[in-house]
Amino acid sequence: MRTSGLFFLALQAPEAEAPVRGSLSILQLVADASLVSKVALGVLVIFSIVSWAIIFSKWLALRRAQRQSKSFLDVFRKSAKFSEVQGVCKSLEHSPLVGLFQAGYAELNLQLRADPKATPASPGVAAARPTLKSLAAVDRALLRASSVEVNKLEQQVTFLATTASLAPFIGLFGTVWGIMSAFAGIGAQGSTDLAVVAPGIAEALVATAVGLFAAMPAVYFYNHFTSTVKIMASEMDDFALEFLNISERNFT
Repeated sequence: MRTSGLFFLALQAPEAEAPVRGSLSILQLVADASLVSKVALGVLVIFSIVSWAIIFSKWLALRRAQRQSKSFLDVFRKSAKFSEVQGVCKSLEHSPLVGLFQAGYAELNLQLRADPKATPASPGVAAARPTLKSLAAVDRALLRASSVEVNKLEQQVTFLATTASLAPFIGLFGTVWGIMSAFAGIGAQGSTDLAVVAPGIAEALVATAVGLFAAMPAVYFYNHFTSTVKIMASEMDDFALEFLNISERNFT
């Protein structure tokens, strides 16, 4: 009978300890954290919220730009005149190719309108075919427009790189500070019991977890967006060459 009583007491002992383990919830750990740790957690939460807002907005913007670029290329390659392409630019203004085309088209118009041979010398005399003064100037206009469009595509993406680099260090700082506070508390109480040590260590590790939570999606989507922008920049280079080829065939 004594053995059976000891066995039942041993079974009941873990049940008595369960509330202690259950009390170490994430919210309770954050509430009990030091002021410095709470500030670090607040900064990490702000970084995470801003990063996710940028991720969703940039994902939608790049997807829309890719879709409109495809439509613009179809129109550009089927049209016989640049003026026809110019007519659809307003409806596809989110495509970076539209910016390139408009820059090249504007430079073409400036040069062709300034060509005296394009104006007939007297009535009844047909005007000569207009020619470009400088194809290199058109190339430079396309190059400037390409730089502008790439900068637009890369806007806010650098914040993701900042979050990916900085968030783990902020989390580590919060963890180090929390562990320092935990050991200071252990020294003040003069006890190394696990029930005394565990809450302080757990509070410290929350900052590292939040830092990694903020950094990991930022790293992934930064690489994804950077790769997408590189592909679109390559498409812009191809379009610029195609535009120059057409200009050279028709206006030189």
